[in-house]
Amino acid sequence: MSNSSSMAQFLLLALTDRRELQLLHFWLFLGISLAALLGNGLILSAVACDHHLHTPMGFFLLNLSLTDLGSICTTVPKAIHNSLWGTRIISYMECAAQLFLFTFFMSAEYCFLTIMCYDRYVAICKPLHYRTLLGSRACAHMAEAAWATGFLNALLHTANTFSLPLWKDNALGQFFCEIPHILKLSCSGTYLRETGLLAFSAFPFLGCFVFIVFSYVQIFRAVLRIPSEQGQHKAFSTCLPHLAVVFLFISTSFFSYLKPPLSPPQPWTLCLLFCTQWFLQH
Repeated sequence: MSNSSSMAQFLLLALTDRRELQLLHFWLFLGISLAALLGNGLILSAVACDHHLHTPMGFFLLNLSLTDLGSICTTVPKAIHNSLWGTRIISYMECAAQLFLFTFFMSAEYCFLTIMCYDRYVAICKPLHYRTLLGSRACAHMAEAAWATGFLNALLHTANTFSLPLWKDNALGQFFCEIPHILKLSCSGTYLRETGLLAFSAFPFLGCFVFIVFSYVQIFRAVLRIPSEQGQHKAFSTCLPHLAVVFLFISTSFFSYLKPPLSPPQPWTLCLLFCTQWFLQH
């Protein structure tokens, strides 16, 4: 057994050994990254330039696009490099940075989805208090809290994961560095320690999920009480895109992390996870 700090590098999962398929994966990853850059770049430009979008929802959408860009720029460039050059190597520091940034952006993204749910709840259920509850200062504080939560969660798990003693085997079962696959390299005692930490940190995110469900129950009840069908349609059109994004984000995450251990990771699941924000453009 050797300590994780003594490992100079890790070996990422080789999706295929055939050169033709490696190039196919290169073009796939490149297409994902360009689509994400283009789509989120358009969102950022629209929100920044159009004064009609200078609203709380537009502000949170801008932050959500930043988390999406950060997530894909953290994982995909290394996958593009490895697919093009046919290599699997990632250095110890690169792996630690990739795990930290990926956890940071994913945690912040989930927080922003929860905040945007609160925005829809206030807009539909408490419209007279919207400007009071979601003023510029309140929006700034909520955004700061989301980024801070993501940073602290990423720092906690990255520090704890890379402090674990690992077996000499340094092969990861994924094409980017993430916590579950690094934990598989640790011995059983320390594995239980990190598993306990993951379970403890899951409570705030479970609380966010419960809040989202409760909020949408209240939203649907309020919408169904609107007498006109046109009013119901307009109210639903403002919250259903966000609900679709939340569902895709959570379901894709569950599929990625709760699948059977022998199931190989699929690149398209990462693509689906990073492209859910596109629904918010409609």
